[in-house]
This record gives sequence, structure tokens and C-alpha cells, in this order.
Amino acid sequence: MDKIDHDIVRLLEDNARVSFAELGEQVGLSKTPCWQRVRELERQGLIRGYRTELDAESLGLRVHAFVHVTINAARHAEFEAAAASHPSVLQCYTTAGQADYLMHVLVGEIAQLDQLLRMEIRRMPGVQKLETTVCMKTIKPRGSVTGCIR
Repeated sequence: MDKIDHDIVRLLEDNARVSFAELGEQVGLSKTPCWQRVRELERQGLIRGYRTELDAESLGLRVHAFVHVTINAARHAEFEAAAASHPSVLQCYTTAGQADYLMHVLVGEIAQLDQLLRMEIRRMPGVQKLETTVCMKTIKPRGSVTGCIR
């Protein structure tokens, strides 16, 4: 990835709706070579897709929680499938530390979180222990991947 590619992905990460003409102008290319570079970055899998960023709170989803999950070691694949398909689970990561997984979940209110934890996540395959942290205030909702490149 050269400097132009880096600039392209940085600009697209900030605004995926920018036109190829405008994107090209910002990186010093004409529209067609810029489009070709973006297509190649997509083909390589560096750009995985484009999506709309929604305001969860405006949609009535106000409670973010982070759930540390410890499971029975023989049930990893089943647990991962259940977590990946659950609509309230925004993200799920394997972890090294006290728990096996860290889930980021999103619901409307605390009563829904209680229901989600006790009746759904607790019943996922292999779950032995849950430890939940409720977010009080979001300081930085989404960082830039390109900002991490040194």
C-alpha cells in the first residue's frame, strides 16, 4: 500500500460517500485511476464494505454493556456461532485474561439488558460465567483504523 492508497482509505473511512472525482482530486489522481485503485483495494480485501453509521440513541438503544463471558472449553464453536448470530451482540472478541470472550451488547433499557443476560446470553452454549460492565457515557464512539497505522 503506497501513500496514495493510504490517503484513499483514510478519506473513504471518513466519508465513504465521496465521489471518485472528488476523492481523486484530494489524492492527486483523475477519476478513473482513483476508481481503479479503490476497486483493487476492495479486491484485496483491504476495503471490506461500506455502511451507514446510525445513531443508536435516536433509535431508542441507550444501554451499551460489555460482557465478559467464561465458557466450557469444549463449546467454543457453538458459543461463537450463537454470539455471531445474536442481533443484540454488536461485537464479540476472544480474549486472553480472566474471561474467554468480550461482548459488546446494545439494548434500549436496563430491564432489557437483564432479560438479555439472564434469558439469552446465559443460555448460550457452554456459558459458565458472566461479568457485565454497563457504559455510563460514551467518550469516543468510533475510532479510525487508518489513524492506528504508523
